[in-house]
Amino acid sequence: MKIICEKQDLLTAVSSVSRAAPSKSPIPALEGILFETREDALKLSATDSKIGIYTVIDANVRESGEAVLPARFMNDLVRRLPDGMVSIQIDDDFRTSIRCGKTEVHVMGMDPEDFPEMDKVNALQKIQIPEKILKNMINQTIFAVSTSESRPLYTGVLFEVEPEDLTMVAIDGYRLAKRSEQLENSQMVPCSFIIPGVSLNEVEKLCSSDRTDPVEIALGEKHASFSVGNTVLITRRLEGEFLNYRKSIPTNFRYELIAEREELMNVIDRVSLVIKDKQGSPVKMIVGEDSLEFFCTTSFGHAEDSCLCEGNGDGMKIGFNDRYFMDALKAASEEKLRISMNTPSSPIIIEAAEGGKYLYMVLPVRLRESD
Repeated sequence: MKIICEKQDLLTAVSSVSRAAPSKSPIPALEGILFETREDALKLSATDSKIGIYTVIDANVRESGEAVLPARFMNDLVRRLPDGMVSIQIDDDFRTSIRCGKTEVHVMGMDPEDFPEMDKVNALQKIQIPEKILKNMINQTIFAVSTSESRPLYTGVLFEVEPEDLTMVAIDGYRLAKRSEQLENSQMVPCSFIIPGVSLNEVEKLCSSDRTDPVEIALGEKHASFSVGNTVLITRRLEGEFLNYRKSIPTNFRYELIAEREELMNVIDRVSLVIKDKQGSPVKMIVGEDSLEFFCTTSFGHAEDSCLCEGNGDGMKIGFNDRYFMDALKAASEEKLRISMNTPSSPIIIEAAEGGKYLYMVLPVRLRESD
């Protein structure tokens, strides 16, 4: 095998696919990237048996062939190569020579026969969504995915497809994040499926916040694929019955207040500085007339602060986890937010004050009488 390609093209490809290669595996070939020649192209693939990523770049193919090269080494090496054309030559015994400018590096490759076959998606349905919108939707939901393997279904994000809309929902038992977007050119009938959060993290890294090129999501019986440009990520689907989240979200509220997102973040950030214990102490919020007052008392210290708002909460006192509240505020995109509540024991709903496409729900923390 002998190919010549642009260093920057190779770097982008190696960086993308190596995300799927585990750093340690009982199968050495899994720690590598499969290099395969195509007509005037080079295909690179990596997988950890749960996620697979492959991409294709332009290349001058002098001799066809295939081999597995160590992913971490190739990532580090190509990043350090000078700009220019890179020549990769692999002998029959997988001895590999990599040259670029005055740089010449030799490394042992592995037999491609040891590389596991990647999962295939026999696409039953497809949708397309602009790259930057999908990246935004993932950013605004992924933080609420559960990290507990005791409930594996909630380590993923629910995709709900309607004729003209896509909704993504994540829950972890303490909070919920929901984001909706209108679809164009959808070829899907109404359906729902669950994609692991770890897979969506990698999809988000593949997407650009600037490009509007469509990402194609293909849905198979047990797997799904996300095609971003020339790069494709294949992931398993999570099977099971997702929570009927609509029944969990209140629709009528006793108190609705409008507050500035930036000011809320600054106040909560300052008050939560006294939280040092691993379990986390709740932040207490008193909802007054046109003001929100925040208090936090721990063994380390005490802090209090306040900010203006529009509305009146009749002095209701409610506790919450500062990190959960802050995650929702950071993910929100509008500067004016509506905060809706009913009682100290009912969920807090955070939405855009006007015309938002997202909704966050945070469960309150029960306060002690001394609080």
